[in-house]
Amino acid sequence: EVQSWTAATRRSFCLMWQKVKVQLGMSFLVTVFWYCRRLYNYLARLLKWWTSYLQRRFLKNVSVSPEVDLLGYCRREWKGDDTKQAKHIREAYEDLFWTYHIKYLRQVRRDNYSVLRAVLFQIFSQGISFPSWMKERDILKLPEKLLYSQGCNWIQQYSFGPERYTGPNAFGKLRKCMEALKTSWTEASSIKDHEERGNMCNMLFSDEIKEHKLYEAIKFVMLYEVVEAYEQMKNRQEHLPNLFSLLLARDSSSDPLSFMMNHLNAVGDSGRLEQVEMLLLGYLLEVKIKIYRLHKFNTENFQVTYPDEYKREWQEISLLTEDDRFYHIPI
Repeated sequence: EVQSWTAATRRSFCLMWQKVKVQLGMSFLVTVFWYCRRLYNYLARLLKWWTSYLQRRFLKNVSVSPEVDLLGYCRREWKGDDTKQAKHIREAYEDLFWTYHIKYLRQVRRDNYSVLRAVLFQIFSQGISFPSWMKERDILKLPEKLLYSQGCNWIQQYSFGPERYTGPNAFGKLRKCMEALKTSWTEASSIKDHEERGNMCNMLFSDEIKEHKLYEAIKFVMLYEVVEAYEQMKNRQEHLPNLFSLLLARDSSSDPLSFMMNHLNAVGDSGRLEQVEMLLLGYLLEVKIKIYRLHKFNTENFQVTYPDEYKREWQEISLLTEDDRFYHIPI
Protein backbone atom coordinates (compact mmCIF):
# COMPACT_ATOMS: atom_id res chain seq x y z
CA GLU A 1 0.00 0.00 0.00
CA VAL A 2 2.83 2.35 0.88
CA GLN A 3 4.52 1.61 -2.46
CA SER A 4 1.24 2.13 -4.35
CA TRP A 5 0.66 5.42 -2.56
CA THR A 6 4.24 6.59 -3.33
CA ALA A 7 3.94 5.62 -6.99
CA ALA A 8 0.60 7.42 -7.30
CA THR A 9 2.05 10.56 -5.71
CA ARG A 10 5.06 10.46 -8.02
CA ARG A 11 2.80 10.09 -11.05
CA SER A 12 0.67 12.97 -9.88
CA PHE A 13 3.70 15.21 -9.48
CA CYS A 14 4.99 14.19 -12.93
CA LEU A 15 1.67 15.00 -14.57
CA MET A 16 1.47 18.29 -12.69
CA TRP A 17 5.05 19.20 -13.71
CA GLN A 18 4.33 18.40 -17.34
CA LYS A 19 1.34 20.74 -17.28
CA VAL A 20 3.42 23.41 -15.60
CA LYS A 21 6.15 23.01 -18.23
CA VAL A 22 3.61 23.42 -21.01
CA GLN A 23 2.22 26.52 -19.35
CA LEU A 24 5.70 27.93 -18.80
CA GLY A 25 6.62 27.18 -22.40
CA MET A 26 3.51 28.90 -23.68
CA SER A 27 4.12 31.90 -21.42
CA PHE A 28 7.72 32.08 -22.58
CA LEU A 29 6.69 32.00 -26.25
CA VAL A 30 4.03 34.64 -25.66
CA THR A 31 6.58 36.83 -23.86
CA VAL A 32 9.15 36.40 -26.64
CA PHE A 33 6.52 37.18 -29.30
CA TRP A 34 5.41 40.27 -27.40
CA TYR A 35 8.95 41.58 -27.08
CA CYS A 36 9.67 40.84 -30.75
CA ARG A 37 6.55 42.71 -31.78
CA ARG A 38 7.54 45.68 -29.62
CA LEU A 39 11.03 45.64 -31.14
CA TYR A 40 9.64 45.42 -34.66
CA ASN A 41 7.32 48.39 -34.07
CA TYR A 42 10.17 50.40 -32.60
CA LEU A 43 12.48 49.64 -35.53
CA ALA A 44 9.70 50.43 -38.01
CA ARG A 45 9.11 53.83 -36.38
CA LEU A 46 12.85 54.48 -36.30
CA LEU A 47 13.20 53.58 -39.98
CA LYS A 48 10.24 55.77 -40.92
CA TRP A 49 11.67 58.73 -39.00
CA TRP A 50 15.12 58.26 -40.56
CA THR A 51 13.63 57.99 -44.06
CA SER A 52 11.63 61.18 -43.55
CA TYR A 53 14.71 62.95 -42.23
CA LEU A 54 16.79 61.91 -45.24
CA GLN A 55 14.02 62.95 -47.63
CA ARG A 56 13.75 66.38 -45.99
CA ARG A 57 17.50 66.80 -46.07
CA PHE A 58 17.76 65.51 -49.62
CA LEU A 59 14.87 67.52 -51.09
CA LYS A 60 16.26 70.65 -49.49
CA ASN A 61 19.41 70.37 -51.60
CA VAL A 62 18.04 68.93 -54.84
CA SER A 63 18.24 71.42 -57.71
CA VAL A 64 15.42 69.83 -59.75
CA SER A 65 12.30 69.37 -57.62
CA PRO A 66 9.81 66.48 -57.95
CA GLU A 67 6.93 67.02 -60.34
CA VAL A 68 3.97 69.15 -59.20
CA ASP A 69 0.56 69.84 -60.72
CA LEU A 70 0.94 72.47 -63.48
CA LEU A 71 -2.23 74.47 -62.77
CA GLY A 72 -1.68 74.19 -59.01
CA TYR A 73 1.79 75.66 -59.47
CA CYS A 74 0.34 78.47 -61.58
CA ARG A 75 -2.25 79.33 -58.94
CA ARG A 76 0.37 79.43 -56.17
CA GLU A 77 2.91 81.49 -58.09
CA TRP A 78 0.50 83.99 -59.67
CA LYS A 79 -2.28 84.29 -57.10
CA GLY A 80 -3.38 87.70 -55.94
CA ASP A 81 -1.73 89.38 -58.91
CA ASP A 82 -4.26 90.94 -61.28
CA THR A 83 -1.80 92.76 -63.50
CA LYS A 84 -1.95 92.37 -67.24
CA GLN A 85 1.24 90.30 -67.21
CA ALA A 86 -0.09 87.90 -64.54
CA LYS A 87 -3.32 87.31 -66.46
CA HIS A 88 -1.28 86.70 -69.60
CA ILE A 89 0.91 84.10 -67.85
CA ARG A 90 -2.13 82.34 -66.31
CA GLU A 91 -3.75 82.09 -69.75
CA ALA A 92 -0.51 80.62 -71.10
CA TYR A 93 -0.44 77.95 -68.38
CA GLU A 94 -4.06 77.01 -69.07
CA ASP A 95 -3.27 76.72 -72.78
CA LEU A 96 -0.36 74.40 -71.98
CA PHE A 97 -2.69 72.23 -69.94
CA TRP A 98 -5.59 72.00 -72.39
CA THR A 99 -3.91 72.34 -75.80
CA TYR A 100 -0.50 70.76 -75.27
CA HIS A 101 -1.63 68.27 -72.58
CA ILE A 102 1.14 69.27 -70.18
CA LYS A 103 -0.08 68.21 -66.74
CA TYR A 104 2.96 68.53 -64.50
CA LEU A 105 6.03 70.66 -63.92
CA ARG A 106 9.45 70.13 -62.38
CA GLN A 107 10.88 73.30 -60.89
CA VAL A 108 14.54 74.00 -61.61
CA ARG A 109 16.70 76.01 -59.22
CA ARG A 110 16.67 79.68 -60.19
CA ASP A 111 20.28 80.60 -60.82
CA ASN A 112 22.40 81.39 -63.85
CA TYR A 113 22.92 77.69 -64.59
CA SER A 114 19.15 77.23 -64.94
CA VAL A 115 18.96 76.38 -68.65
CA LEU A 116 22.05 74.13 -68.59
CA ARG A 117 20.62 72.29 -65.58
CA ALA A 118 17.20 71.82 -67.19
CA VAL A 119 18.70 70.54 -70.45
CA LEU A 120 21.27 68.21 -68.90
CA PHE A 121 18.82 66.80 -66.34
CA GLN A 122 16.46 65.74 -69.13
CA ILE A 123 19.25 64.22 -71.20
CA PHE A 124 20.35 62.13 -68.22
CA SER A 125 16.86 61.24 -66.99
CA GLN A 126 15.79 60.11 -70.48
CA GLY A 127 18.95 58.06 -70.91
CA ILE A 128 19.94 59.89 -74.12
CA SER A 129 23.32 58.66 -75.30
CA PHE A 130 26.39 60.69 -76.26
CA PRO A 131 26.21 62.85 -79.40
CA SER A 132 27.74 61.13 -82.42
CA TRP A 133 30.79 63.39 -82.47
CA MET A 134 31.51 62.64 -78.78
CA LYS A 135 31.48 58.93 -79.53
CA GLU A 136 34.18 59.44 -82.14
CA ARG A 137 36.47 61.59 -79.98
CA ASP A 138 37.81 61.37 -76.45
CA ILE A 139 36.37 64.49 -74.85
CA LEU A 140 38.92 64.23 -72.02
CA LYS A 141 41.60 65.33 -74.49
CA LEU A 142 39.79 68.47 -75.67
CA PRO A 143 41.38 70.83 -73.09
CA GLU A 144 44.83 69.48 -73.94
CA LYS A 145 44.20 69.79 -77.67
CA LEU A 146 42.95 73.37 -77.35
CA LEU A 147 45.86 74.44 -75.18
CA TYR A 148 48.78 72.67 -76.84
CA SER A 149 47.78 71.71 -80.38
CA GLN A 150 45.94 74.93 -81.22
CA GLY A 151 48.01 77.22 -79.01
CA CYS A 152 45.11 78.86 -77.15
CA ASN A 153 47.09 80.04 -74.13
CA TRP A 154 44.33 82.51 -73.36
CA ILE A 155 42.34 79.58 -71.98
CA GLN A 156 44.00 80.40 -68.64
CA GLN A 157 41.50 83.26 -68.42
CA TYR A 158 38.61 80.79 -68.37
CA SER A 159 36.24 81.49 -65.46
CA PHE A 160 34.34 78.72 -63.64
CA GLY A 161 31.00 80.35 -62.97
CA PRO A 162 30.62 81.72 -59.44
CA GLU A 163 34.21 80.71 -58.62
CA ARG A 164 35.54 83.30 -61.09
CA TYR A 165 38.69 81.22 -61.28
CA THR A 166 41.45 82.09 -63.73
CA GLY A 167 45.11 81.16 -63.90
CA PRO A 168 47.51 78.38 -64.87
CA ASN A 169 45.43 75.72 -63.09
CA ALA A 170 42.49 76.26 -65.44
CA PHE A 171 43.64 73.34 -67.60
CA GLY A 172 43.59 70.88 -64.66
CA LYS A 173 40.18 72.07 -63.53
CA LEU A 174 38.79 71.75 -67.04
CA ARG A 175 40.11 68.21 -67.26
CA LYS A 176 38.27 67.29 -64.03
CA CYS A 177 35.07 68.85 -65.37
CA MET A 178 35.32 66.81 -68.56
CA GLU A 179 35.91 63.64 -66.54
CA ALA A 180 32.80 64.34 -64.44
CA LEU A 181 30.70 64.88 -67.57
CA LYS A 182 31.91 61.72 -69.29
CA THR A 183 31.49 59.54 -66.18
CA SER A 184 28.02 60.84 -65.28
CA TRP A 185 26.72 60.71 -68.86
CA THR A 186 28.04 57.18 -69.36
CA GLU A 187 26.40 56.01 -66.12
CA ALA A 188 23.05 57.62 -66.90
CA SER A 189 22.84 56.26 -70.45
CA SER A 190 23.79 52.75 -69.31
CA ILE A 191 20.93 52.44 -66.79
CA LYS A 192 17.91 50.85 -68.49
CA ASP A 193 15.45 50.97 -65.58
CA HIS A 194 13.65 54.34 -65.61
CA GLU A 195 13.15 54.50 -61.83
CA GLU A 196 16.76 53.59 -61.10
CA ARG A 197 17.96 56.22 -63.57
CA GLY A 198 15.69 58.79 -61.92
CA ASN A 199 17.20 58.03 -58.51
CA MET A 200 20.68 58.41 -59.97
CA CYS A 201 19.74 61.83 -61.41
CA ASN A 202 18.25 62.98 -58.12
CA MET A 203 21.46 62.10 -56.34
CA LEU A 204 23.63 63.76 -58.98
CA PHE A 205 21.64 66.98 -59.07
CA SER A 206 21.73 67.35 -55.30
CA ASP A 207 25.54 67.54 -55.30
CA GLU A 208 26.21 71.19 -56.11
CA ILE A 209 29.95 70.81 -56.62
CA LYS A 210 29.58 67.91 -59.04
CA GLU A 211 26.74 69.38 -61.05
CA HIS A 212 28.64 72.66 -61.47
CA LYS A 213 31.47 70.64 -63.03
CA LEU A 214 29.00 69.27 -65.57
CA TYR A 215 27.86 72.76 -66.59
CA GLU A 216 31.42 74.03 -66.88
CA ALA A 217 32.24 71.04 -69.08
CA ILE A 218 29.32 71.90 -71.38
CA LYS A 219 30.48 75.52 -71.51
CA PHE A 220 33.97 74.40 -72.47
CA VAL A 221 32.64 72.12 -75.22
CA MET A 222 30.77 75.14 -76.61
CA LEU A 223 34.00 77.13 -76.56
CA TYR A 224 35.94 74.33 -78.23
CA GLU A 225 33.44 74.08 -81.07
CA VAL A 226 33.51 77.84 -81.62
CA VAL A 227 37.32 77.68 -81.87
CA GLU A 228 37.04 74.87 -84.43
CA ALA A 229 34.39 76.74 -86.43
CA TYR A 230 36.40 79.97 -86.33
CA GLU A 231 39.46 78.24 -87.79
CA GLN A 232 37.39 76.59 -90.51
CA MET A 233 35.74 79.90 -91.42
CA LYS A 234 39.13 81.59 -91.70
CA ASN A 235 40.44 78.81 -93.94
CA ARG A 236 37.11 78.45 -95.78
CA GLN A 237 37.37 74.70 -95.43
CA GLU A 238 33.71 73.68 -95.40
CA HIS A 239 30.18 74.92 -95.00
CA LEU A 240 29.18 75.47 -91.38
CA PRO A 241 25.73 75.86 -89.80
CA ASN A 242 24.43 79.44 -89.76
CA LEU A 243 24.52 79.55 -85.97
CA PHE A 244 28.30 80.01 -86.03
CA SER A 245 27.95 83.00 -88.34
CA LEU A 246 25.38 84.47 -85.96
CA LEU A 247 27.62 83.91 -82.95
CA LEU A 248 30.72 85.42 -84.51
CA ALA A 249 28.82 88.30 -86.13
CA ARG A 250 28.25 89.92 -82.74
CA ASP A 251 30.66 92.68 -81.76
CA SER A 252 30.99 91.05 -78.34
CA SER A 253 31.98 87.64 -79.75
CA SER A 254 33.79 88.25 -83.02
CA ASP A 255 36.39 85.61 -82.13
CA PRO A 256 36.66 82.72 -79.62
CA LEU A 257 38.52 84.79 -77.01
CA SER A 258 35.88 87.54 -76.91
CA PHE A 259 33.15 84.88 -76.92
CA MET A 260 34.71 83.33 -73.81
CA MET A 261 35.47 86.61 -72.02
CA ASN A 262 32.19 88.42 -72.77
CA HIS A 263 29.71 85.54 -72.68
CA LEU A 264 30.78 82.11 -71.44
CA ASN A 265 32.73 83.33 -68.40
CA ALA A 266 29.61 85.07 -67.09
CA VAL A 267 27.36 81.99 -67.39
CA GLY A 268 26.74 80.60 -63.90
CA ASP A 269 27.88 83.83 -62.26
CA SER A 270 26.31 87.07 -63.48
CA GLY A 271 24.92 85.95 -66.83
CA ARG A 272 23.13 83.15 -68.65
CA LEU A 273 22.98 81.69 -72.14
CA GLU A 274 21.43 83.92 -74.78
CA GLN A 275 19.14 82.61 -77.50
CA VAL A 276 21.84 82.38 -80.15
CA GLU A 277 23.92 80.33 -77.70
CA MET A 278 20.95 78.04 -77.19
CA LEU A 279 21.24 77.20 -80.89
CA LEU A 280 24.83 76.13 -80.27
CA LEU A 281 23.85 74.12 -77.18
CA GLY A 282 21.25 72.05 -79.03
CA TYR A 283 23.58 71.56 -82.00
CA LEU A 284 26.46 70.26 -79.84
CA LEU A 285 24.35 67.96 -77.68
CA GLU A 286 22.40 66.79 -80.73
CA VAL A 287 19.01 67.32 -79.11
CA LYS A 288 15.99 69.25 -80.29
CA ILE A 289 15.27 71.77 -77.51
CA LYS A 290 11.64 72.87 -77.58
CA ILE A 291 10.88 75.87 -75.36
CA TYR A 292 7.48 77.23 -74.34
CA ARG A 293 7.95 80.97 -73.73
CA LEU A 294 4.93 81.96 -71.66
CA HIS A 295 5.55 85.71 -71.87
CA LYS A 296 5.26 85.34 -75.68
CA PHE A 297 1.88 83.60 -75.48
CA ASN A 298 -0.40 84.24 -78.49
CA THR A 299 2.59 85.18 -80.67
CA GLU A 300 4.61 83.20 -83.21
CA ASN A 301 7.49 83.07 -80.70
CA PHE A 302 5.46 81.27 -78.04
CA GLN A 303 7.00 77.94 -79.03
CA VAL A 304 10.56 77.92 -80.36
CA THR A 305 13.02 75.16 -81.18
CA TYR A 306 16.81 75.21 -80.89
CA PRO A 307 18.54 74.66 -83.21
CA ASP A 308 16.38 75.50 -86.24
CA GLU A 309 18.19 72.90 -88.32
CA TYR A 310 18.11 69.51 -86.64
CA LYS A 311 18.24 65.89 -87.71
CA ARG A 312 15.22 63.62 -87.51
CA GLU A 313 16.94 61.11 -85.21
CA TRP A 314 17.73 63.70 -82.55
CA GLN A 315 15.80 63.30 -79.29
CA GLU A 316 13.46 66.09 -78.19
CA ILE A 317 13.47 67.72 -74.77
CA SER A 318 11.12 70.46 -73.56
CA LEU A 319 11.64 73.53 -71.40
CA LEU A 320 9.30 76.17 -70.05
CA THR A 321 10.15 79.77 -69.21
CA GLU A 322 8.17 82.74 -68.01
CA ASP A 323 10.81 85.37 -68.76
CA ASP A 324 13.70 83.86 -70.80
CA ARG A 325 15.80 83.95 -67.62
CA PHE A 326 14.86 80.88 -65.60
CA TYR A 327 13.64 77.56 -66.98
CA HIS A 328 11.51 74.66 -65.71
CA ILE A 329 10.74 71.20 -67.08
CA PRO A 330 7.18 70.59 -68.41
CA ILE A 331 5.82 67.03 -68.27
